[in-house]
Amino acid sequence: MLNKVILIGNLTRDVELRYTQSGTAIAKFGLAVSRRWKDKNSSEDREEVMFIDINVFGRSAEIANQYLNKGRRVLIEGRLVLDQWTDQNGQRHSRHNISAENVQFLDSKGSGEGGYARSTQQSGDSGGFESPASKQSQSVESDGGYARSAQQSSDSSGFESPASKPSQNIDIDDDSIPF
Repeated sequence: MLNKVILIGNLTRDVELRYTQSGTAIAKFGLAVSRRWKDKNSSEDREEVMFIDINVFGRSAEIANQYLNKGRRVLIEGRLVLDQWTDQNGQRHSRHNISAENVQFLDSKGSGEGGYARSTQQSGDSGGFESPASKQSQSVESDGGYARSAQQSSDSSGFESPASKPSQNIDIDDDSIPF
C-alpha cells in the first residue's frame, strides 16, 4: 500500500517551531491549496480551497522555520497521518494532517520567482542552499526532507520526482480527465 501526498500551496501562517524533550525539532504550519474548474451547468469558473496542517521534523523543521513564513509557496511531499485524542470531557476527536518528508521552496524571499533547493554539495557560505537562477536548470529530488541534485542520485525506476520539474499552472477542466 502507498501513503504519499504531494501538495503545492501557500503557507496560511508563520511556522511554529517546538522541540521534543529528546531535542527533535517539530515545525507546524498551515497550507492552503486550491482547485479550479469550470462548472458544467452554469459555465462559471469555480474554485475550491483546502486548508491543511503540515508537520515537519528534524533539521528540515529548523530550515523551514528559518526560511518560510506566511504567504510563501512550497511543494510538500509526505504522508497522510490521522491524529486521535480524547478531550477533558471524554469526547473523542480526530484530525488528518500531513507529515512532510520533503519541503521545497517554490519562491524566493520577496521576489516571487524561483526558489531554493538543498544541494548535497556545500557551496560557499550559502549554507547549502542555492538559487535556481544561479545554476541553470538544476533538477532536484527528495532526500529525506531536502532536495538533492538529480545528477548525483541514481533512481533505477526511470521516473522523475515531481520536485524535479518546475511548477506550472495546468488548465484542465474535469471533462478532460479520463478517470
